Amino acid sequence: MKQVFSILALYAVLDAAPLEPAREAVAGRWITTSEITHAMLENIQPRLAFRSGVTAEEFAAWQADVRAAVKRLFVRPEYLASDRAPCLLTVERRDDCRIEKWEAYPVRHAAVRFLVLIPPHREGVRLPAVLCIPGSGQTKEQLASPGGMADFYACQGYIAVAVDHPGIGETADPAVSEEYLARQLLEMGWSWLGYSVALDQAVLDWMKTRADVRADRIIISGFSLGTEPLMVLGNLNPDVYAFVYNDFLCRTLERACVLTKPGKDGRRPKINSIRHLVPGFWREFDFPDLVAALAPRPVLFTEGGMDRDFNLVRAAFSCIHAADRVEIHHYAAFQNPASRELLEHMPERIDRDEFFRKANVEPSRHGFKRDLVRPWLKKWTDTHESDGNTLPGYSLTNG
Repeated sequence: MKQVFSILALYAVLDAAPLEPAREAVAGRWITTSEITHAMLENIQPRLAFRSGVTAEEFAAWQADVRAAVKRLFVRPEYLASDRAPCLLTVERRDDCRIEKWEAYPVRHAAVRFLVLIPPHREGVRLPAVLCIPGSGQTKEQLASPGGMADFYACQGYIAVAVDHPGIGETADPAVSEEYLARQLLEMGWSWLGYSVALDQAVLDWMKTRADVRADRIIISGFSLGTEPLMVLGNLNPDVYAFVYNDFLCRTLERACVLTKPGKDGRRPKINSIRHLVPGFWREFDFPDLVAALAPRPVLFTEGGMDRDFNLVRAAFSCIHAADRVEIHHYAAFQNPASRELLEHMPERIDRDEFFRKANVEPSRHGFKRDLVRPWLKKWTDTHESDGNTLPGYSLTNG
C-alpha cells in the first residue's frame, strides 16, 4: 500500500509541475533512460584498472591479463588473411629521401596501401624505424609531405612508414562516412579501431622483416586519433621499442560521465564519434591503464593531461624500476604545475570547453610536437644499446 501511495504521490508531483518532472522516482532509481544509463556508467569498475603498490611479479601478471583482454576485444582472426606478401607499387626519389609505395593484403578482400620514406644511408646499414599513425582526417600523403610527421622522422635518419585510417585518403568512398563504416564493423562483431589495428599490424609485421630496419628499434608515433591504435598495437607487440603519444591523456569513461552540461540547444554535447566505440572496453580498462601496460618501454607524452593519470602511469613504470622511461610535457599554458588543477575527479555537468581546461588542454595548439620529439629520439635511440630484445634491466617480452 505504501508503494502504491508513493507512485500516486509521484504522479501528483508530475501533474503539479509538468515543466519540472521528478528526476528520481525512489532513492537510486531514475525516470529518464539517460539518467539510468548515466548511473550505470558511473558504477562501472574496470576489471583491469591499474592499482599502484604492486610488485614486479604482480605487474607482469597484470600486464599479461591486459594483453589478453586487448587481443580479445580487438583481434578478429576470422576476418584476417595472410596468404599474400606486401607488394611494392612505385618508387619516388626526393632530395631528402626515397619514397616507396607498398600494398598489403591483411584482411580478406582488402588491398591496403602505405608509404615508406627511406633516408640516404650506407648499403647494408640497418636504421631504426617509425610507424606513423595520423590524426583524424589526415592522410598518409600529408604525413609524408615536407614538414609532415613521417617526413620529420625521415629527416632525423629513420625509416618512416605512413598509414591511412580506414575511410580516409585512398580508402575513402565519397558516398560513405566513417561513422557508417564504424556501424558496419560493429554489426560484424568488430570495431573501427579493431579494423584499423589489423591494417596497422600487418604493416608493423612487415617492418620487422625488412633488411634495412633495426627490428629492435621500431617506434610507434601516434598523433591525436592515432594514439588509440598506438596503445593497442603497443600491448599486442611487446617487441616494439618505444612510443610517441602526441595527444593529451584522459579517461574516456570519466569523460562520458561528466560531459553532461546542455548547450544552447538544450542538448548534451556529443562525447565522441562511433569510431571510438569498442563494446566492453570500459569494463576492462581505460587509456591510462593501456599506457601503463606499455612499461618498461620509453613513452613520450607531448600534450599533457591530468596529473592524476600521469601519477598512475609513473606508478606502473616505477614498480619495475623504469620511471625514467616516462617523459611528460604539457601544453605551454599548463607546463608550470601551479597552472594546473590537481583534480582526483572531474566535476559533473561540465561542457567540452571546461573539460579541456580542467584536463590542462589547449585545443587550438594541438599539433605534432617535433621540437619535443627530436631530443627524445636522440636520448633513447642513439644512446641506448640493446641486444635486440631488451632494455637495460627488464625484458620487453615479460608478461
